Amino acid sequence: MAEQNRGLRAVLAQPRVYDAFQRALGATNVERVFVDRLLRGAPPRPRVLDIGCGPGDVLEAMPAVDYVGFDVSERYIASARERFGARGRFFVGDVTRVDMHELGPFDCIAAKGVLHHLDDEEASHLLRAAAAALAPGGRLATLDGCFSDGQGRVSRFVVGRDRGQNIRTSAGYAALAREWFDLVDVIEYDDLLRIPYSHCVLECTRPRTRPEA
Repeated sequence: MAEQNRGLRAVLAQPRVYDAFQRALGATNVERVFVDRLLRGAPPRPRVLDIGCGPGDVLEAMPAVDYVGFDVSERYIASARERFGARGRFFVGDVTRVDMHELGPFDCIAAKGVLHHLDDEEASHLLRAAAAALAPGGRLATLDGCFSDGQGRVSRFVVGRDRGQNIRTSAGYAALAREWFDLVDVIEYDDLLRIPYSHCVLECTRPRTRPEA
């Protein structure tokens, strides 16, 4: 997992600083749009797995769900338990080591802001594991910063300054997902934050296989 963690990026490892920074940028809108995509067509009170859940902020945009979230950061998980412990289960875990198949099945799996932190091998592992952990008819949704044709210079600069070091084009993210899912819908947004920034959402359904993760 490649990250830049100096200067401001190191400060963002503090949950309260990260939360305040994200809210200032307009992350509440990002979470709302992402949750709408994630839960489309889901049954009442769906089982949701949140990969790389951070401090659990996405729960503020969610209705009642059966929620499980994990993150590699002990600080983020401690903050998530303090704020949202009554609404879900949180644990510390590395995406390359957690047995998602054992935790499942899940109606919805979220990977918000995760893939751009992973190299191709790690990302493929995540996608394979998610495919194995989905219930029949389930959905994986991902959201990441992306590069795109015609992208403004400011947006490209800001996206490129992210802590994650594996930012891809939408086509690049989709190509990885299509190894494990028959249906991958790609949606790009350029207006979710208060600053110029390009997001890519993948909606992945119809897993090609159900291998053990």
